[in-house]
Amino acid sequence: MKKPWLGALIPMLLLITWELIWWIPGERLESLSHPVAVASALVSGLAGGSILTASRETLEAAILGFLFACAIGIPSGIVLGLLPRVNRVVGPTIDALRPVPSVALIPLALMLFGFGVLLEASVVSFACLWPILLITASSVKGLEPRWLEVARLLDFSVLERTFKIVLPGAIGGILVGLRLALGISLIVAVTVEIVLNPRGLGHAMMAAQQALQFDLMYANLLWVGVLGWSLNTLTYRILMRLPVARVSLEGVSA
Repeated sequence: MKKPWLGALIPMLLLITWELIWWIPGERLESLSHPVAVASALVSGLAGGSILTASRETLEAAILGFLFACAIGIPSGIVLGLLPRVNRVVGPTIDALRPVPSVALIPLALMLFGFGVLLEASVVSFACLWPILLITASSVKGLEPRWLEVARLLDFSVLERTFKIVLPGAIGGILVGLRLALGISLIVAVTVEIVLNPRGLGHAMMAAQQALQFDLMYANLLWVGVLGWSLNTLTYRILMRLPVARVSLEGVSA
């Protein structure tokens, strides 16, 4: 019998301990705030709309960057998986670019796009590209060779081969890559906002910290965690409704 409340046990113990320590004389750290004040700030921020507005801005950049990465990574991964010669030519360039931290592109993206959603989305896209590209290529490489042989015997065109053989056979692995990239997109979006971009939840956290509103800062941080958990859970449940993805995802905890 499943007991979903067990997953909340450790966080609740940590919050209770945090609250109790904060009220011990001589142990109080004003910069740490405490859970009751953080919860109050979170409710006020949600009721006032500031946290929801910041969430919309963060999700806008995260999802836009994710979609850019999908548009580039899935077709490129299919090509690399089907054509080993192309992979041998492009592979060294991918290996050179992949270790570059996405935040290292912030100065370049700032010069190209200025402040705003495109700055953030471009950095997110770079970070999300690699899991999508590499997992797609690996999934296509792992296809049963006889399937492609049948496609050649039936004289399928490139598009027919892709949509009738390659995508149905590799879709489970591709969806795993998309789920991983979607989680990365939120992390990178918030990071860009903390470092530079004056919008979204990351910027809201930094503004609260500079104004010494530590309860609001932690409230925004807590909300980022809630948002990430919700996005991950929603994505997992949607994908688990697809029979073709269930086998690939059932081993990955929601």
